[in-house]
Amino acid sequence: MAFIQASPDEPPVNLFLNNNQVNFNGLLFDDYLGYIRAYTGLRTFNIDNASTMSQILSDTAHLYQNQYYTMFMVNKAATPQTLLLNDTLKKPASGNAIIRFVNVSPDAGAVDLGIQGGAKWVLNKGFKGHSAFISVTATSGTLQVTQAGTSTVLATLPATQLTAGSVYTIWLYGLSNTTVTGEKLGINIAANANY
Repeated sequence: MAFIQASPDEPPVNLFLNNNQVNFNGLLFDDYLGYIRAYTGLRTFNIDNASTMSQILSDTAHLYQNQYYTMFMVNKAATPQTLLLNDTLKKPASGNAIIRFVNVSPDAGAVDLGIQGGAKWVLNKGFKGHSAFISVTATSGTLQVTQAGTSTVLATLPATQLTAGSVYTIWLYGLSNTTVTGEKLGINIAANANY
């Protein structure tokens, strides 16, 4: 299971599976924790303030053997939530990469994902909306999230390399309506697998 801290105004957090802390340092906004091994069955996820150790939220999910998952901590601090996704990791066809897009911005509205100057790969994903893992031609360029159905750019990620044989999760994070620099909209990407 992987974990992404996507709640823009939370302090650094610690993640616990049942009573076991899985990170060494507090996870900041937009931090990514790569896959960790987890016991199967019904598990309790606790997310605590890393400084005060007070609980921010608790949730449960059933984890199955030989499955991969990514959990996002989402929404603002006033209403924290989790989003647990099953990761379907398959080897891409020759010359291709595989991507999944997730919108974890609570106020950006519905958005599209594409590459600047090229096709849009994912359309009309609202908050907590996500695509399936889809195959795209391996490429490099600027990832671009636009307001759904328009050319209005909300966020970009320059110099992105989608390598043939790799599987990625791409997410839109942050707030559209904020004056806090560290909470503004952005795009991030993590490799789920490399074949």
